[in-house]
Amino acid sequence: MPHRYAELMFTAAVQARQDHYGSRHDMARHRADHPGFDRLGSAEAAFIAARDSFYQASVSETGWPYVQHRGGPAGFLKVLDARRLAYADFRGNRQYISAGNLALNDRVALFLIDYQHRRRLKILGRMTLTDVADADEALVTALRPYPYRAAMERIAVITVEAFDWNCSQHITPRYTETQLRSVVEPLQARVAELEAQLAELRRR
Repeated sequence: MPHRYAELMFTAAVQARQDHYGSRHDMARHRADHPGFDRLGSAEAAFIAARDSFYQASVSETGWPYVQHRGGPAGFLKVLDARRLAYADFRGNRQYISAGNLALNDRVALFLIDYQHRRRLKILGRMTLTDVADADEALVTALRPYPYRAAMERIAVITVEAFDWNCSQHITPRYTETQLRSVVEPLQARVAELEAQLAELRRR
């Protein structure tokens, strides 16, 4: 089965650069050693469910790529099935650049990063945007994060064309407030316990 991501991204110009820098053989082997990478599996679903943000690229009428950050509670980007993702598109700066781009070109690229464990997942797909008032009510309910105060304006559904995992090279580890709290709070509790013991010894 051909590696779908490589089929779409390894154009003639890209392969020429791979030849120039000596990676063409390795890339060909990479394409042969992996499955189709066009259907999300359990590993991808678990990774996506744990993310609280991702980056999304669309293409404008002027040919310029536009990259936008999307964030929400962990799991706000949902796997509907092996070929479809969806999320609630919240009201933002009201420029509607992505929405305008997608009206003419439905291609998107998603970039999901786990900074803590230095892992990243790239997804290519085609997106449809539907105003909440016109969207399937059950899907709107499933995608509505709770609690989250931002207003839902649209429902975004992405049909996955291909995906690929990246190596961890050059990813700088970063940690969310929640991740840090899980480490710091036990230390703070232990410090408070020792301070209480010390205060008792001094009192005696």
